[in-house]
Amino acid sequence: MKRGIILIVSICLFLTGFAQAQVQKAKAHWTYSFSKPEVKKGESVDLVFTAIIDKDWYMYSSDFDPDLGPMLTTFTFEKNNTFEVVGKLKPQNPKTKFEEVWQGNVRYFEGKGVFKQTVKILADNPVIKGSSEYQTCSHVSGLCIPGGDDFEFKGLKVTAASAATTEQPTLGAAKPAVEPIKPAVAAAQPADTAIAVTANDIPATTDTAAAKVAAPEATQTSFSETPDSDGSLLGFALAAFLSGLVALLTPCVFPIIPMTVSFFTNQEKGKFKAFLYGISIVLIYTLIGTVVSRLNGPAFANFLSTHWLPNLLFFAIFITFGLSFLGLFEIVLPSGFVNKMDQKADQGGYAGVFFMAFTLVLVSFSCTGPIVGSLLVASAGGEVVKPIVGMAAFSAAFAIPFTSFALFPQWLKSLPKSGGWLNTVKVVLGFLELALALKFFSIADQVYHWHLLDREIYLAFWIVIFALLGFYLLGKIRTPHDSPIEKVSVPRLLLSIITFTFVVYMLPGMWGAPLKALAGYLPPQSTLDFDLNKRTAGAAPSGISAESRKYADLFHLPHELAGFFDYQEALAYAKKVNKPVFIDFTGHGCVNCREMEARVWVDPAVLQRLNNDYVIVALYVDDKTELPESQWYTSKYDNKVKKTIGAQNADLQIVKYNNNAQPHYCLVDHQGNLLVAPKNYDLDPAKFAAFLDSGKAAFGKK
Repeated sequence: MKRGIILIVSICLFLTGFAQAQVQKAKAHWTYSFSKPEVKKGESVDLVFTAIIDKDWYMYSSDFDPDLGPMLTTFTFEKNNTFEVVGKLKPQNPKTKFEEVWQGNVRYFEGKGVFKQTVKILADNPVIKGSSEYQTCSHVSGLCIPGGDDFEFKGLKVTAASAATTEQPTLGAAKPAVEPIKPAVAAAQPADTAIAVTANDIPATTDTAAAKVAAPEATQTSFSETPDSDGSLLGFALAAFLSGLVALLTPCVFPIIPMTVSFFTNQEKGKFKAFLYGISIVLIYTLIGTVVSRLNGPAFANFLSTHWLPNLLFFAIFITFGLSFLGLFEIVLPSGFVNKMDQKADQGGYAGVFFMAFTLVLVSFSCTGPIVGSLLVASAGGEVVKPIVGMAAFSAAFAIPFTSFALFPQWLKSLPKSGGWLNTVKVVLGFLELALALKFFSIADQVYHWHLLDREIYLAFWIVIFALLGFYLLGKIRTPHDSPIEKVSVPRLLLSIITFTFVVYMLPGMWGAPLKALAGYLPPQSTLDFDLNKRTAGAAPSGISAESRKYADLFHLPHELAGFFDYQEALAYAKKVNKPVFIDFTGHGCVNCREMEARVWVDPAVLQRLNNDYVIVALYVDDKTELPESQWYTSKYDNKVKKTIGAQNADLQIVKYNNNAQPHYCLVDHQGNLLVAPKNYDLDPAKFAAFLDSGKAAFGKK
């Protein structure tokens, strides 16, 4: 689940026929034709699918990552021996845009959409028919409507084939291409790359519940509500800019300013070269962000967010930089490489300006590396724009002072001299790096159920780390590169007060205090060994033994709530007790999920409704527990085999409820049909209680 200053809200709405709403049809009208009127038997011809799309609506194409979220356009052919599919579906010049709700680039059509599929004709009267699946969305209301039509191609004249082209008929007609596009390549590939996914490709399974999940029926109508992407991107850019300003205060960077001034003082065209110097810094850093954005993708983002390998790698990197900031060792790039760049800078000229900027980036690496790395980790969500914008904002803040002092060397006299205060900044950052490193380890620990960093252990580390930081600010602890402190300044005293206040706030959490302000960053309350509140998270519903519920040994519900962790099991129990179902699509690494549980679910009005009015099922979409092979199935959405609990839950959320964000709360009947519009992240308990009331009322009417 993803890091950074971004809040994603995606809402899908099921319009019931008994209310004042109506079931709406997809806003596309199809025609079907051949690329040429006549072919010889054994020759190929293009099938042309043309969609006329209503005004202010758009339709998703077929040539972007199927794991991203939206429903791709696909065509499934009925099996027969009169034709054979050749190659992949080819959308004709779709547009591309970044959609905040899916955190990636999508391809789409407006006004008119055209797809071509090459087929080989194998008989005189070919029978070419099948069905399509697609999705149209409104630019105005955000409403998204899935669609599907039957198609048939008629009127092709087939003449006798020559001996060279006569072939035996094959049964390949019903096998559209199903190769998934790798996220990093999807945006750059030409329009003839496509994905076709068919429900006919889902294999039979011996597990009834798994079979039902394998082919869930999509919700008939849905709304998608997206926050202002510009605002979110602006927030991330502002955070990156502030990070650049912080980087200027590190001892690796601050002393370079006088060197920069001396370099430009005696240069010809010094002012122009000073501007070129600043631009070079921005370009070098932005290039790093561009490379990262091309390597990333939605599938890779999920890997980064939940897999043990990247999380432990990030943990190790943050620990390493934290120890370096504390003075245990210095992280430097190979001296030979840095010296070569420095020699290039000494050559002068415009090339020398660029290499001067490159030298600055290299020399400052040991101090800016952790900050830059944090930005890139925060933007690791498959985005193309976000890492580039983040690095550009960071480097702009980084470059502006250097450019300014190069333009106006006399300003140098007004700067405070570098000294012990710079090392203090570095050490404070070191303590923060150690604290933040634990979050990465905690995510892997929760996803894989290692139980090595439960809530009390995590809190113990944070309490000790921030207590030591407080003592350091008071001058009671000195690191290897610190200068002696005879008097504690007022700013240091104020910072130490804030730090110790934070430590005192965390202490009750060791015995069960909820610590709402840290809800998204701590392991769940259920992992606490000794809880004075005596919560029995994940209790069994009435009439159900705790041992008989699926996955009750792996997952827990907060606040003594009783519930399930398997979709079909919850629906069956809800039918038995005649209650609606509250579906909680959640994740181990979902910060907002924990915050909702700690700040909204705990509200008495909400808790009472969850306890009395609903059957609760928590579905973890990022859990890596592998199921028995008999329960595996191939998704009709992306044609991938779903082997883990998390993969199957995520597939259910996308296919059935047309959403892939967490937290995502759905109120459904005994068949899994939505009763009201789902709800996402919202910290207003009154609104959440009203949401639960509306679902109960809709269930009563049905």
